[in-house]
Amino acid sequence: MGSMGEDAGRFFLHQMLDSVDFMHQRSVVHRDLKLENILIDDNLNLKVADFGFACYKNIDNLKSYRGTMTYMAPEIKEGKHYKGTQVDMFSMGVILFIIVQGIFPFKEARKEEFFYNLLLNGKIDTYFAKVNGTNLSADFKDLILKFFSYNGEERPTIEQVRAHPWMQSESFDLDATRARLLEELALK
Repeated sequence: MGSMGEDAGRFFLHQMLDSVDFMHQRSVVHRDLKLENILIDDNLNLKVADFGFACYKNIDNLKSYRGTMTYMAPEIKEGKHYKGTQVDMFSMGVILFIIVQGIFPFKEARKEEFFYNLLLNGKIDTYFAKVNGTNLSADFKDLILKFFSYNGEERPTIEQVRAHPWMQSESFDLDATRARLLEELALK
């Protein structure tokens, strides 16, 4: 559906958080969260699929190279030890960005990659101008930048995302958003 906007992002992020929280509470990390592994039914209910790279042992001290390049956290790419929950949060941020903007936020989360490098060097206004995101809300920009933190320890936890002002928007109505999205989908 291309760029779906911030309310659609909230709608699907609420569901992703519930699914990923369910896994993380059971010490399971996915490590390959991506749009292709998100299934949506006729009523826009979200399910996470493909647990081929999932892990349930030592999830806070992983080193194996797992995931899909465009969704992969920088610590995996650099061969560092990583916390599975933190790399899942990074991937969730990429998914959220794509839902809201209809494009990938960067090709890869590498220091050498143009778009990710803008974020790492604090060129935030330039970054959002380049990804056609100048009209995004300040709260969305704040949350997405936290998801994309180079340091996994600086990424938000599920609880912090739920409590973030962008997720707490008083104007957001889950049922109304579902109805609007279903209507838009029917027209396509």
